[in-house]
Amino acid sequence: MSSRRRDGPVEVMVGNDASGGHYDVAVIGTGPGGYVAAIRAAQLGLRVVATEREHFGGICLNHGCIPTKALLRSSELLHTMRHSGVFGINATAVEPDLEAMVKRSRQVAAQLNGGIKMLLGRNGIDTVWGEATLTGRGQIRVRTDSGPVDIEAASVVIATGARARTIPDIEADGERIWTYRHALQPPHMPDRLLVIGSGAIGIEFASFYNTLGANTTVVEILPTILPTEDAEIAEFARRQFTGQGMTLLTDSSVKTLTRCKGGLEAVIRSGDEIQTHNFDTVILAVGITGNVESIGLEEIGIATDRGHIVTDDHCRSSVDGHYAIGDVAGPPWLAHKASHEGVMVAELIAGANPHPIRPEQIAGCTYSMPQIASIGLTESQALERGRSIKIGRFPFIGNGKAIALGDAEGLIKTLFDAETGELLGAHMIGTDVTELIQGYIIARSLESTEQELIRTVFPHPTLSEMMHESVLHAYGRAIHI
Repeated sequence: MSSRRRDGPVEVMVGNDASGGHYDVAVIGTGPGGYVAAIRAAQLGLRVVATEREHFGGICLNHGCIPTKALLRSSELLHTMRHSGVFGINATAVEPDLEAMVKRSRQVAAQLNGGIKMLLGRNGIDTVWGEATLTGRGQIRVRTDSGPVDIEAASVVIATGARARTIPDIEADGERIWTYRHALQPPHMPDRLLVIGSGAIGIEFASFYNTLGANTTVVEILPTILPTEDAEIAEFARRQFTGQGMTLLTDSSVKTLTRCKGGLEAVIRSGDEIQTHNFDTVILAVGITGNVESIGLEEIGIATDRGHIVTDDHCRSSVDGHYAIGDVAGPPWLAHKASHEGVMVAELIAGANPHPIRPEQIAGCTYSMPQIASIGLTESQALERGRSIKIGRFPFIGNGKAIALGDAEGLIKTLFDAETGELLGAHMIGTDVTELIQGYIIARSLESTEQELIRTVFPHPTLSEMMHESVLHAYGRAIHI
């Protein structure tokens, strides 16, 4: 193959005689980091090949972000219909159909998967299906069903993603003990569910199955649930989840998990107390680890640390010309972070000088019921850094739109530097806050102070008015509380 870009893409699949070739950029993995990197590099005039071993879109699209949100939407509708009487609607015999919910979630994922294939083709990106391994600097061998395909590239972007962590002596079997992948396509509806881990993944699945009727217990080894969130928001969430019937055990751990008749027996330590509980299903949600094995990192000297590729702030690995983006490069493990890293790296390869992505500018969202969203410093982090701060709060109960929606439980909290007015952080819990958070993301990106936010006219009646009121409250100017 010539090194010049051609008019159309080549898809090297089973039975194809193509033998690889030389490219400007080779991308390993087509998750939300990889496929975006490939497209942006192609837009910049580079000749690009992408390798994929399973399916376009990676874990996020196929077994993570997208199908979980489809399932959570179903549970939200179920909750609303069960409480439809308060809206003057008499809905009877409302029952969940888990099989139908899962089917819809798979259809949503499939639709988006096809969309990525179309985008790669439209941008003239070659794709090779199979297991990719680095055999030298800028050299990749892809093991396809029809034999090896060798690729050479001036730059290599590693976007192999991550997988669920396991717990010693507690291995997922897909029957009684699940990872997130099993929980998305469950073999049965849990009756007595144990979720180990209360980060975003654990809380989302706990919220989903609890709403469907599972007797749900969450175990978290740290003192609070949602340990990366602001403590005040986490406590608000704890009260909401407990009110929905969940059992939340913090400062706790599962010591042993053994099979017994009808399910599993868990020995749980909570503080100094040890108790035995019975469950029929367990979901492991104790974090993820990067897919760094069997891709040739050691052979060419790419450094790793605790299951992730070591990179600088421009995603450059320890070997020139080789980059790592997304989950394989470490936290925060978020699809939107991976996508922006993909754009940054593509532009860097093309000769531009893009700004590095700052982790504190990346928002986190949890799509439980209620939703949780945040960006920037928590209150404790700001104080630990010696910042003098002003804090604003506004409850959903003070907002007309929230009351009209029937979702008046929630809180918006904002933190400002007391001297400069810099927006240090924003933290929310309540309906649709994963959509509201973008307002504060933009404000931080533009380095706005409280003055710009105070002068902004927010439309009425909207939930966004609470964002304005929270800023006003920080400066003693709130109107509706």
